[in-house]
Amino acid sequence: MKAKAARRRIEVNLEELDRIIDHGMRAPLSESDGQKIKTALHAMADRLTLKRSTEKTSAVLPKPAPQPSVPAEGEDSSAVGHGRNGNAAFAGATRVTVPHATLQPGNACPECGEGKVYRQKEAATLIRIVGQAPLKATIFEMERLRCNACGQVFTAAEPEAAGPDKYDATAVAMIALLKYGTGVPFKRLERLEGQLAIPLPTTTQWDLMAAAARQLRPVLQELIRQAAQGRVLHNDDTSMRILRLTREPGDKRTGIFTSGIVSLVGHWRIALFFTGPKHAGENIAEVLKQRDRELPAPIQMCDALSRNTPKLTGVKVLVANCLAHGRRQIVDVAENFPQECRHILESLGKIYRNDALVGEHKLSPEERLRFHQEHSGPVMKELQQWMKAQLAEHRTEPNSGFGKAISYLLNHWTKLTLFLSQPGAPIDNNIVERALKKAILNRRNAFFYKTLNGAHTGDLFMSLIHTCELNEVNPFDYLTELLRHSAELSAHPAEWMPWNYRATLARFTTSSAA
Repeated sequence: MKAKAARRRIEVNLEELDRIIDHGMRAPLSESDGQKIKTALHAMADRLTLKRSTEKTSAVLPKPAPQPSVPAEGEDSSAVGHGRNGNAAFAGATRVTVPHATLQPGNACPECGEGKVYRQKEAATLIRIVGQAPLKATIFEMERLRCNACGQVFTAAEPEAAGPDKYDATAVAMIALLKYGTGVPFKRLERLEGQLAIPLPTTTQWDLMAAAARQLRPVLQELIRQAAQGRVLHNDDTSMRILRLTREPGDKRTGIFTSGIVSLVGHWRIALFFTGPKHAGENIAEVLKQRDRELPAPIQMCDALSRNTPKLTGVKVLVANCLAHGRRQIVDVAENFPQECRHILESLGKIYRNDALVGEHKLSPEERLRFHQEHSGPVMKELQQWMKAQLAEHRTEPNSGFGKAISYLLNHWTKLTLFLSQPGAPIDNNIVERALKKAILNRRNAFFYKTLNGAHTGDLFMSLIHTCELNEVNPFDYLTELLRHSAELSAHPAEWMPWNYRATLARFTTSSAA
């Protein structure tokens, strides 16, 4: 694969191009004039088509001259990832034990006749994958008999395997996962199932989702209550569309948003989505109203927009700002100020490497704070002094792109560096940025919600599905069991969280067996 060429900076004189084109309409272009037009067109095409897909320093700035490297002893320099997964990655696969056809543990070895065979710890494995439709249908044909004398009709009893409902809980869970978990619009799923001769109208899909959302509402309310107790809450929002939205009297705002909130509660992570006219700060304020007043002030991570900060009396929060947002200010001007930006980006890269080490060693919040104070503190202090000197010594024009970028960092320095003074304070808001991709995926594929009720239904399923993903829980199994036990979860929703519903099911199985 060829490496992408670095973007060139080309000055385009529009007046000169107009003169050349006017002259070209009357006489043939000279070679020099033709070359000028060609250069300008290539620069325009380069600007329109070249789009950076990453903000890594190596992609933002020109790479330094490559240094020769020597593979470490025993390292294969030609080794590359093969992209295949081992059998351990298929946690959802059905496992079939295949015994040996002729031997059992303890039998004499058929090869040497002296020893005895024993079972090895790891079996030999084969992986076989088959395809199937998202939804399958079974038609039960119950035999009917009619008396030729009295006309009485006798119909075979419905088999127990048929179940009480036309659409099983697994079908409802699959539709929810496809629509709100992977962004497949109802119409596209209808088309797919139609190709497989299983009709599934969009109206039917919506009716199933609306009914399921009413059953699962208690679980969402419990998730919100528990999220309010988190030690760290991330929030941000993205734009959304609702075709028919009735606003409250006096509300002159025109925007519609999906707010994402990710709360860290102990070892668990809870994702919440709220769609409507409210900003992220208003939505997190509603969540924090359910916070236990005895708990210490939570850390709230967001970018520096004022609309992301909750305005709530009685609940104090420690606001942290996202270092990735500050870094992005530098990335946006790196092309014009490569040397200055490289210093900042490399300094921030050290902070991220330190935070990665914290995660690898699973340090406690207090240990993480001490580690950052020792290793990241000096780096950030030097960077702050360096940026102040850029402005104070007039090395950088304050109104230039670079001047504005470092002013952003300096103006929000205390909140950007909260991780150096508060245990557990994150360095960026990336976890909620990734969560909002689920809402963006639905927006790009379905374009809009029709009503606010439809938006609330989407919020519910996205909240449950992404909370499962954050806690490494199978969302399909989780939704299926919730729908099968809707009466029980309505009475005790706290027992049906993604991290404890399996234990609840086990208790049900034990009590039924007794």
